[in-house]
Amino acid sequence: MPTACVSTPGCVVRLVSERLQVHGKDESGTSTVLREIPIRDLDRLVAMEGTQITGEALATLLREEIPVAFLGWNGRFLGAFHPTAPAHGAWRLRQYRATLDPAFALAVAGRLVASKIYNQRRVVQRLAANRGSDAVSADLDHLEALMREVYRADTIERLRGYEGAAAARYFPAWARFLPEAFPFERRSTRPPLNPVNACISFGSTLLYHEIVSAIHARGLDPALGLLHATEDGRWSLALDLMEPFRPVLVEALALDVFSHQILNERHFRPHEGGVYLNDEGRAKFIVQYERRMERQFMSEFAGHRTTLRQQTEDSVVRFKRGLEEPSAFEAFVMN
Repeated sequence: MPTACVSTPGCVVRLVSERLQVHGKDESGTSTVLREIPIRDLDRLVAMEGTQITGEALATLLREEIPVAFLGWNGRFLGAFHPTAPAHGAWRLRQYRATLDPAFALAVAGRLVASKIYNQRRVVQRLAANRGSDAVSADLDHLEALMREVYRADTIERLRGYEGAAAARYFPAWARFLPEAFPFERRSTRPPLNPVNACISFGSTLLYHEIVSAIHARGLDPALGLLHATEDGRWSLALDLMEPFRPVLVEALALDVFSHQILNERHFRPHEGGVYLNDEGRAKFIVQYERRMERQFMSEFAGHRTTLRQQTEDSVVRFKRGLEEPSAFEAFVMN
């Protein structure tokens, strides 16, 4: 159980021996232990707001280097408790210098955008092949042409423009494969305007939290962005490094949960002008997210069997290595 998510409202997480006990109410309203989780089996804990974690349980999680993230009712990442990372002052100085180096920033951002567009194209290409459709051939050609332009880009602004142009072509092509009951006209975030956007946003939040934790664990500053400008109020480096994984993980998963009828209309609720996963919907989505993150596959990119979770963590390691040798950074591409 790499990730445990406490999503039932009003739960209390306590430490008992070497286990976490999740206390809450059963269907009859009786207080009971809903779940016991051995700490040795846990890599991270995600809790929805309204969850209480005792000080003893929290201290033990941090001592065991297990990060704890809190999400709001709408799935928004509120913040996290991170284990104390090693003091990597020299590495952060390298990161600050590299981030301010236009050549380094352009090289890394270019590889991220190129790999994202490549992965977008491969997702659509696979969907078309699996379903015997040739309706997206023009979209595939357009994405390939944009990818070639990325390699010739000489500014970050042009890279962002190519990324935006790719998204404008990719999402309509990707949306062709959604069930008719769940249309998707455009990407909307705050708020998500339909169930498909709700799933993409929630999946992105889960991935964002994981990469933020991985960056902290390796002594780097997650706020210093390259493709995403460094701004107060967000972890821009995490947004950078998650880009290649969005098509492979987040959007592919959103398509799966609707295509395989894992989620339906009763798993969503309208709120404040948007549409969000409800408690049951979040629980089902997280199960599928974990399965996809932990599923092993033979990666041509890595050269061995791996998982998407391992590759997200390795992307941080490759970035850190690239601070000393820029050519060492490679962005993940799918088979």
